[in-house]
Amino acid sequence: MFILYEYDIFWAFLIISSVIPILAFLFSGILAPISKGPEKLSSYESGIEPIGDAWLQFRIRYYMFALVFVVFDVETVFLYPWAMSFDILGVSVFIEALIFVLIPNCWFSLCMVKRSIGMV
Repeated sequence: MFILYEYDIFWAFLIISSVIPILAFLFSGILAPISKGPEKLSSYESGIEPIGDAWLQFRIRYYMFALVFVVFDVETVFLYPWAMSFDILGVSVFIEALIFVLIPNCWFSLCMVKRSIGMV
């Protein structure tokens, strides 16, 4: 009959998933104690008085680890739907997926050979 009736569950889910975080923020704002003092502005490290400066510079090596993780994580996310429909798609899509997998792997291998990523 009317096509919007098919999306009733979607709209209900959208409304409920929007209302729950809003209510959580409202309740925490109402119930949380409001105190303005020096304790609120001080840094807190597991109940221990902090030693030294709180601003530390991280080494670039950690960002490289994160970048490599994101690249291969996104690759895995894109390969999962392809793997589920492998028998339907055929050989041409298999070759495309193989190229899709080889490009980041070649990049990673080249970086390892040149030692531009400090993992070795």
